[in-house]
Amino acid sequence: MIRMLDPTRLADDERALLREAFDRVLEGGSFILGPEVERFEQEIAAFLGVRHAIGVSSGTDALIVSLLSLGVGPGDEVICPAYTFFATAGAIARVGATPVFADVELHDFMSSAEAIAARIGPRTRAIVAVHLFGQAAEIDRMLDWGVPVVEDAAQAIGATLGGRRVGSFGALGAFSFFPSKNLAALGDGGLVTTNDDDLAEKARTLRVHGARRRNHHELLGGNYRLDALQAAALRVRLPRLGDRTARRVAIAERYREGLRAAGVGVANEGQFIDRDADRDDVVLLPRVVRGEHVHNQFVVRVAARVRDPLRATLLERGIETAVYYPEILPHQPCFAHLPDARAPFGGASTAAAETIALPIDPALREDEIDTVIATIARGCDGARRR
Repeated sequence: MIRMLDPTRLADDERALLREAFDRVLEGGSFILGPEVERFEQEIAAFLGVRHAIGVSSGTDALIVSLLSLGVGPGDEVICPAYTFFATAGAIARVGATPVFADVELHDFMSSAEAIAARIGPRTRAIVAVHLFGQAAEIDRMLDWGVPVVEDAAQAIGATLGGRRVGSFGALGAFSFFPSKNLAALGDGGLVTTNDDDLAEKARTLRVHGARRRNHHELLGGNYRLDALQAAALRVRLPRLGDRTARRVAIAERYREGLRAAGVGVANEGQFIDRDADRDDVVLLPRVVRGEHVHNQFVVRVAARVRDPLRATLLERGIETAVYYPEILPHQPCFAHLPDARAPFGGASTAAAETIALPIDPALREDEIDTVIATIARGCDGARRR
């Protein structure tokens, strides 16, 4: 089986280092926050180029803590993309604010600076800019509007724009260490980043029930603490992140070259697939639009009517795929009361109908990558003959 992610494919030396790290935590007896988390925060802050890194319990909680640190709450509006993982909008709603959605471009599946600017209104308190699938959004163009920006960098650790790593641009950044991420914990974990000392102090306070000192709660926070065991695992894996990212980039390039050579892959320039023309055999390949792409996912586009048959063909050959994301955020049932629930969001809806994520685990073998390419080419040939 060629899986989207196979966490059991660990090098022997990594297994040994993880066991050593766990033994160190067990012997130290500090299991929540503590010195292991502090050391990880220092190491990852240096890697990301930020003044402060605050370990939290998940990527979702990183978004919640970021928004709470900015004072976002009931009566406020926060702009975010219409096409991304639910946690982005869910965190906005969880703090009592209203998500306002911006459509996305089809060449990179992200909201442009112009699309976000068009949604700014008198109640806008913040923007959540999503660096989707491992590529930087137009974050540099979103900082001059007088609205605080939270970077949702859950899928993009290590990605850069203009030589700076994402998570260092906005008022705050939010990262996830879910097992599918490029820097993966062995469970949930997250990170808040900022260059602002006051926001960092608020984030650290919010993650421990709003208490700067024991049993004295100045803010209404929550239990958003990072476990020491997860921090220890992340410390083992952080020095390997560069090599693992380079492998993802190499796999992505091999997909591009192989699918082009097979006569089915063309660059995704953002055009709509003409459903009335004979375009069922085309696979639109993801592009590196800006900065350094870290390829948390490799997402292609195909005509909606052939997506499920193509996925079935791949599965018959033992190849897992995924759809990120089959239902756009404004059309989720929990947001049915919002005005945006009745808007079409053409770019986001097209992305939801036409995208397939292919396996891009750094542990993939060359023959497995070739099998994926050959199977897609066969599936597209079948679509051409229909």
